[in-house]
Amino acid sequence: MRRFVPLAVTLGLLAAPAVASDPADWPALLSEAQGQTVYWNAWGGAAATNDFIRWAASEVGERYGVTVEHVKLADTADAVSRVLAEKTAGKDTGGAIDLIWLNGPNFAAMKEAGLLYGPWAEDLPNWRFVDTEGKPAVTADFTVPTEGFEAPWAMAQVVFYYDGARLAEPPRTMPALLDWARAHPGRFTYPQPPDFLGTTFLKQALYELAPDPSVLQKPTDEADYDVVTAPLWAFLDELTPHLWRQGRAYPQSGPQQLQLMADGEIDLAISFSPGEASTAIANGQLPHTVRTFVLDGGTIGNASFVAIPYNASAKAGAMVLANFLLSPEAQAHAQDPDILGYGTVLAMDKLAPKDRARFEVLDLGIATLSPAELGPALPEPHPSWATRLETDWTARYGMAP
Repeated sequence: MRRFVPLAVTLGLLAAPAVASDPADWPALLSEAQGQTVYWNAWGGAAATNDFIRWAASEVGERYGVTVEHVKLADTADAVSRVLAEKTAGKDTGGAIDLIWLNGPNFAAMKEAGLLYGPWAEDLPNWRFVDTEGKPAVTADFTVPTEGFEAPWAMAQVVFYYDGARLAEPPRTMPALLDWARAHPGRFTYPQPPDFLGTTFLKQALYELAPDPSVLQKPTDEADYDVVTAPLWAFLDELTPHLWRQGRAYPQSGPQQLQLMADGEIDLAISFSPGEASTAIANGQLPHTVRTFVLDGGTIGNASFVAIPYNASAKAGAMVLANFLLSPEAQAHAQDPDILGYGTVLAMDKLAPKDRARFEVLDLGIATLSPAELGPALPEPHPSWATRLETDWTARYGMAP
């Protein structure tokens, strides 16, 4: 889904332009948006996600007269690089991208370099429903304050899924995972970093293995990186020979990893969507014997966001789409395991009874853990950890042939 582009290094600090389209005057903004075409650059690697985006585009078109074109990305950094190229070429208006699905290092870099439009998100009409108290990740993206430069639209938390027909008791700690992999060689793998899910596996393991995981909330240059990560590399050195294909190849994405599970090539997999296994069961990809669990020490959680480039052509239309994604209707649609199975960013106690009922009637699926079973999410490490872990993992374990 993403590669990190070090914009701050390339551009230096740039001032963000003043806001023109004003979401605080929503009727005027709706008029401005009518007839606009929004080019939404979003990861296009999963059929369920593409179907949801197609549905949202249809709804926004019918209700507000805004056309939404899904520009399918293999890597979010491709969109970030395009904005960077336009900035370098002096194209400060009429940009090709109106909305980007992003988070983490790419958001941090674009915000620091002044390549984002805003602030605007906290003036959207549906912002009042967002769970800013119970879900701190909606206002701090990988520890970086969002400050209204991006709007959340989905919650995620790491889970592992396994087929109960082949694996009775899954390992619930990283040392237990290593022991299990030794006893069952070739039955586990993870997507290849820098795929975001593969990098997430590294961060999840680091959380458990680091001497003091609290340092992960700071930039790497404020910690002793080598000391903090030494247990992780020792763990991976032992684990890698016992992975699928002895660690000489990796699935390139979460969907490829899921296919390995569906084909019976592995028994255990990582996901960043608590409802993914139930969704896959519902659409026939995985058998009904698949279940989900979290590690004993907890798992990482974060939010997905949409942001508007500073030079977007259809800023008003992009905000109309972002506001629709925050609506109870769209959030409940995304949480339905038959659709996406994504967690909501909304607070149930802020919703009207009829909107709360949209969520209460959902059957989250046979493989989806309850909020109590998921437990509180661990905060994402500072973006600099992901960047260095990806670089060092590639240097140590190489790229797939």
